Amino acid sequence: MLILPFSISILAIIFGLFSFLQIKKSSEGSDKIVEISSAIRKGAITFLKREFKILFLILVLIALCLGILIEFKAGLAFLIGATLSATAGFLGMMVATKSNGRVANSALKSLSEGFRMAFHGGTVIGMFVTSLGLLGIILVWLLFKAPEVLISFAFGCSLIALFLRVGGGMYTKSADIGADLVGKIEKGIPEDDPRNPAVIADAVGDNVGDIAGMGSDLFESYVSAIAATTVIGVPLYGVRGFVFPIFLASAGILASIIGSFFIRIKKSAKGGASAELSFQQQTEKIRKAMQRGMILANGLMVISAYFISQYILKDLGVFFAVVIGLAIGILLSYSIQYYTSDKYSPVLSIARASKTGASLNIIEGFSQGLVSVVIPALGVGIGMILVYKFAGLFGIAVSSVGILSVLGINLSADCYGPVVDNAAGIAEMASMPDIVRKRTDALDSVGNTTAATGKGFAIGSAGLAALAWLAAFARTANLETLSLITPEVIGGFFIGAALPFLFCSLTMKAVSRGAFIVVEEVRRQFREIPGLMEGKSRPDYSRCVDITTRRALKSMILPGVLAISVPIAVGIFLGLESLAGLLLGTLVTGFLLAVMMANAGGAWDNAKKYIEAGNLGGKGSQTHKASVVGDTVGDPFKDTAGPSLNILIKVVGVVSLIFIPLFLLFA
Repeated sequence: MLILPFSISILAIIFGLFSFLQIKKSSEGSDKIVEISSAIRKGAITFLKREFKILFLILVLIALCLGILIEFKAGLAFLIGATLSATAGFLGMMVATKSNGRVANSALKSLSEGFRMAFHGGTVIGMFVTSLGLLGIILVWLLFKAPEVLISFAFGCSLIALFLRVGGGMYTKSADIGADLVGKIEKGIPEDDPRNPAVIADAVGDNVGDIAGMGSDLFESYVSAIAATTVIGVPLYGVRGFVFPIFLASAGILASIIGSFFIRIKKSAKGGASAELSFQQQTEKIRKAMQRGMILANGLMVISAYFISQYILKDLGVFFAVVIGLAIGILLSYSIQYYTSDKYSPVLSIARASKTGASLNIIEGFSQGLVSVVIPALGVGIGMILVYKFAGLFGIAVSSVGILSVLGINLSADCYGPVVDNAAGIAEMASMPDIVRKRTDALDSVGNTTAATGKGFAIGSAGLAALAWLAAFARTANLETLSLITPEVIGGFFIGAALPFLFCSLTMKAVSRGAFIVVEEVRRQFREIPGLMEGKSRPDYSRCVDITTRRALKSMILPGVLAISVPIAVGIFLGLESLAGLLLGTLVTGFLLAVMMANAGGAWDNAKKYIEAGNLGGKGSQTHKASVVGDTVGDPFKDTAGPSLNILIKVVGVVSLIFIPLFLLFA
């Protein structure tokens, strides 16, 4: 029965390679575009190589511990998961850096050509991530034929994703904030101006954080959801408990491939001069194209889930669990679009608040972020109650597969965002015509929303998968009838509830310190390099790249170690009941914080872009400068601390489940 999922995974790789060939066939553009794109790619490769060297030692040490304390195959599965997760992130980064310059050059022809090229880049990443995830699960199952080994496999995926997301997020936001604070506010020069010494570091950060980090992040979410479903399903249904989520994932890949064919925008009647449309008309055109493909993919997935549920498990309850998972994903998508799109009042209210200065911009943005958690919390909470009624604990795990079943197309739309962000920067740095920047700005505005939506899917699936890991932990540790009002559980709950706050503090502080160093370096270069401001001299881009790389790699270790050490310490010293409370506390506060940070950050970003489009005074105005300050506050919210939390809540659950035998020794 695994022949079909295996074949679909290979089909996804072939489809991804086809999209990559479409990218390669496109012209790279002028020598200046090629030079800038190559510099970005070189910086991104350098960062990831140095990061992987550090992680190699950590991974080998953990694999040895698993092999000694648990069993040999656990350590091997951990290394397989870590390798595939790292591969997914690295391949995504390479594809993105091959696409960015071509997107800028294609936008010179028309908006539709720029969009086509950018979405091809996202499609390659989406197909590779889902196919590698499914192939990895199948490989580990065929090697060991034991669901518990998939826990170690998921742990390897999660740990790499955590370090890539944290390290990449620290890198990208340190560079981005440093570039904006000096360039836009102090010097009054445009975003991505080639005179700014931090622009290349900023562009590199988009790839190591938003592409490599996000690719590895959602790869981990995908694998974790399937693994959690298998761990609970096999004891209930035998081998069918493994086959069922594999078939669901396969159907999702097919649905994503079909849906992607419908994500196109037509050239205008005037030969493709889409730039004659207003900024709002261009963004609306792009949004409708995205929605068309995603609606079709989700519809196909619902139909497929019905027949798979009936054929494999003969249980309509699990079908309803899949549908509820999809519905939660769609609800999160529309909720995030409402709070992060410049079409709606939350973003517009932040933009208007900027007229009075940065303070009210920040207050308004933070308040919108806080209220934005209500709909996702209600959706997940009510959804879980319904899912449990239909299919019990297995249904909760199945719903996490449902929300990620069409990850192929969702990740394509998500990674499209950083690609066009890079393309917009290249257009500015290469001094391309204004028409190109207008088109790439329209593409980028939608990209911000799709990126926020991707984070929402990751966060939503993380919440469901973490619940599944909690259920598996309770069953394995014989705590299914655990009382929530014992001192041990409440104490563990408070520790777990505080963990995401400490984690966010460490990551935000690292960004702040990194940005401070970048600001000082950019100021120094403007001060000491003669003719730099006049454009007569070339800044030392490599200096900012090196500074941000060293700072991010140094700062990423502690948050990663914290995610592993805290649950182990609680399990050893406070016991399994306190550990169960910790898992619940981490899940609740981690989920809500992640949603708030992702939405507030996305709203601040698009409020700035709304003003830059010529509204409320436009670029260079005091309103614009206030919005830039708000955007720099939101940057680590949405790209560092927030998206890292969804990995944290799963790492804590997986670590707790793996080390139960160790904890029992101290009971």
